[in-house]
Amino acid sequence: MALGVLGPSSSSSSFSPYLFLPFRRPSPSLSPSHLLFPLEGSSPARSSSRSSPLMAAEVSSPSSRSIPSSVPSLLVFSGGTAFNGVVEELKKVTTRVAHVLPVSDDGGSTAEIVRVLGGPAVGDIRSRCLRLSDESTSEALAVRTLLGHRLPLDSSEAKLEWYKIVEGEHSLWDGVSRPYRETIRAFLAYFQNQILRRSDESFCFSNGSIGNFFFAGARIFFQSLDAAIFLFSRVSEIPRESLVLPVISTNDRLTLGCELWDGTIIRGQNEISHPTNGRTEPINKDSASCSALPSRIRRVFYMSSEGSNLLHEVFPEANPTVLEQLSKVDCIVYAMGSLYTSICPSLVLHGIGESIASRAIPKVLLLNGSHDRETAGLSASGFVTAITDALNRTYGDPVKSLKNPPSDYINALLVPRDGRVPVDIECLAAQGIFRAVNVDSLRDPKVGIIFDPKSLINVLTNLVCEQRLL
Repeated sequence: MALGVLGPSSSSSSFSPYLFLPFRRPSPSLSPSHLLFPLEGSSPARSSSRSSPLMAAEVSSPSSRSIPSSVPSLLVFSGGTAFNGVVEELKKVTTRVAHVLPVSDDGGSTAEIVRVLGGPAVGDIRSRCLRLSDESTSEALAVRTLLGHRLPLDSSEAKLEWYKIVEGEHSLWDGVSRPYRETIRAFLAYFQNQILRRSDESFCFSNGSIGNFFFAGARIFFQSLDAAIFLFSRVSEIPRESLVLPVISTNDRLTLGCELWDGTIIRGQNEISHPTNGRTEPINKDSASCSALPSRIRRVFYMSSEGSNLLHEVFPEANPTVLEQLSKVDCIVYAMGSLYTSICPSLVLHGIGESIASRAIPKVLLLNGSHDRETAGLSASGFVTAITDALNRTYGDPVKSLKNPPSDYINALLVPRDGRVPVDIECLAAQGIFRAVNVDSLRDPKVGIIFDPKSLINVLTNLVCEQRLL
């Protein structure tokens, strides 16, 4: 695969084992059971001998035509964890990616920053920025290591280590040149100063992220989340064409609410996804690691920071840059991850559904390999319904809701092989989704079945190239 081109080289002799059809409704003669596939042949000759109704359809192979010279662009809705595993592989293919992330996380060290200093949650944004950061030099690696460092769980040890870092005496500064050192230290010191000014609050450094502290210091100094992202991007040398975008550009605290089908209201992303009862240890999002929800999730929404019920619902505006990117990218991706607390918070905002529905481009859902607390019992079509309802704002203010069908928002589904989420082909077809593709997977000891990063990006690459060649 040629570096910097989203798609296989036209001179490559390899044959992609995946078949993609043009983005239009298939013939009624194709039954839904034929639409979840890969082709297993490793060569054109072998694949052409297979007996399949799909072979009668019009097919375009990206390797059979010249690839457009411009590198396609993607917009990815994701949280700060699950999609990180494929970012490195995606960077090898294209850096023209807009990463859209929520700013409502209230867990981990982010929760402590928000509790004491207020403002939006920056943990997911910091996490993605680090994954995109430069690794080409020893200094770049040193900066990445510093900003990716977490303090010990023991609060006393964490505080002592933090003082060594902010005073410039920690070994983490080794390999960081003076200009970088003084720039980063200035904002860490500013963060420390802001904590000391809140004399009525005692800040807990346990498991704290140095990157989060730097980010928070920059945001407070500039009074701008966008400015803090810009600074972090330059310090960590993120490619200029890669955008890390908060779905809401704000300097205020945001609180996520959740309404269950039994009428229960849950306040706070952490309480919805993985309650920790105030503990600061690393989070385990496996559905078996915490108690089940009393009922399935009906919708998520934003609420005032002190709110506790539906009367406190608020309606923040979507980041204009996100809407601008949606209007011009070549592909929209709903990444794997926490469906209701990582993906849907970016979809429920006014203008997001309208923008996505208006585009005739690949709109791809990356299905989770396993269930978590939020999605226990959901099938693939259930994931599609949740995303459609979020984009249509189905259960919010009826005046502001949309009536678009699922196929306006999703037209392809990528499924990790041997995943635990049932893929109900007939239900997907009834939703107007006729393309579901198996992708090679790996077994992660912590979270179970996940996409094989290289295979996932290869399939996504072929899909985007196929559409651009039509």
